[in-house]
Amino acid sequence: MRLSGSKNKTRKPVLPEGIRIYAISDIHGCADLLQQMFTVIDRDLTTIGSRRAIHVFLGDYIDRGPDSNRTIELLIERGLKHESVFLKGNHEAFLLDVLNAPSQLQNWKQYGGLQTLASYGLSPSLNPDPAEQDELIRQLSQAIPVRQLYFLRSLRARFVCGDFFFVHAGVKPGVALARQQEQDMLWIREEFLESNRNFGKYIVHGHTPVQQPDIRPNRINIDTGAYATGNLTLLAIQDDSMLAL
Repeated sequence: MRLSGSKNKTRKPVLPEGIRIYAISDIHGCADLLQQMFTVIDRDLTTIGSRRAIHVFLGDYIDRGPDSNRTIELLIERGLKHESVFLKGNHEAFLLDVLNAPSQLQNWKQYGGLQTLASYGLSPSLNPDPAEQDELIRQLSQAIPVRQLYFLRSLRARFVCGDFFFVHAGVKPGVALARQQEQDMLWIREEFLESNRNFGKYIVHGHTPVQQPDIRPNRINIDTGAYATGNLTLLAIQDDSMLAL
């Protein structure tokens, strides 16, 4: 599906010549859907000749969906075979906070943390006391493979290529892209989504679920709520063209 939702007559954002980007956001433990997207990418890679292909993942790999553990493993394996950029989402940030502060467990459960715990073979009691929380998070830190912990702690907040700025949630209007704070890039919603300003780069983001890719003159949202809808969007960008595969 070729995306063309904007009637803005300003110059289209452009990638450097010879680069093709595949962007995916908000996988949320839907490992089977991610594997399907890899199949689509592999098929497309056979058609792009000598172009440099970059995979860009926009965060929220875990929580809510059924298999966060396997999702992270798939991403790590993909990154070993293809040039890949892994961005941090607010859910990865929350998990890292929980590992350092077990008292955050109850809040994490509201973000889909129970599904992540289950994917590592753990299940808390309904209302665990502080000692139980400490023990559960200790077990979780041991259950998460070392290479997954390294992956989670190595995630970036942003990625820039040509006229495109890739980020999980968005950016704070009125603040230069180079001065954006991680908290905003992981969590921002209305202030960013309601802004029509030119941010200096074209923003590719997720974080806020939409029924289909939402393309605007200044941004595109590719979070299509995979864990609830079964629809994981893959965005291919080349030159000044954006295409949902």
